[in-house]
Amino acid sequence: CGRCGKVFLILINILFFLLGITLMVAGIVLKLNQSNDVLPALSILQENATTLEQIMSNISLLAIAIGVLVACVSGFGLFGALCEVRCILITYAVFVIILLAMEIAAVALGFMMRNKINETVKEEMLTLLEENYVDDSLNSSNPISNKWNLLFLNFNCCAVNPVTGVNNDFDETPWCTTEGECHDVNAQIPKTCCVGVNASNFEEKAQSSCFIYLTSGFKTTGCFDRIKELIQAYSVVVIGISLAIMIIEIVAIVFAIILFRQIHLQNKII
Repeated sequence: CGRCGKVFLILINILFFLLGITLMVAGIVLKLNQSNDVLPALSILQENATTLEQIMSNISLLAIAIGVLVACVSGFGLFGALCEVRCILITYAVFVIILLAMEIAAVALGFMMRNKINETVKEEMLTLLEENYVDDSLNSSNPISNKWNLLFLNFNCCAVNPVTGVNNDFDETPWCTTEGECHDVNAQIPKTCCVGVNASNFEEKAQSSCFIYLTSGFKTTGCFDRIKELIQAYSVVVIGISLAIMIIEIVAIVFAIILFRQIHLQNKII
């Protein structure tokens, strides 16, 4: 089938192009949404060199860059298939092989560094909490403390590690050791960690069974786990599209070589 390689390569590159555009759009949407829901939560770490905000931003930029690159390479391959130009086809195959190798290396590096990144981020979060949390209010003198309370209210989490009892991450904060009022009111956790409260009513609506006795009505999920879930939710989309692209790249390389050989044989016959 002399035309099969050409037809398949054209179809594959159309799909390749669409996936590249999809990945690019996903990255742009993630970048735009950062100002609405993601980065306000992650900006609590902006004082540190390695930040979740930076990681999230890098994920979106990487998705955009790969999407643009994939779209350009697929357009190049589409032109080579339509015009049946051998030098373009072989160049296209080389580009796709390089792109595939880069993607595999990036995925492998991401998996190898995943645990180290998690450990680093958790340590930074604990440090920020222990050094800056001074009050369970939204208008304290410490802006990082205020951001922690917003995080507790908006993301249904409390502290960094899961809260399981009276011994928790708040024990070493200024709120409970030097400057704060946790001992004055016998609080074990902030009122912002109580279930069913919001920014306008947490001071009045929080129940003593929550923030004093820890018997009911408090958020048990740690904010590190909650933010990790948030990042994973966005990353799954990017990873899924990237895997689909890698599979198509392998098929595209095969059909580019098939079409190259077909054109070469036709030229020899002529």
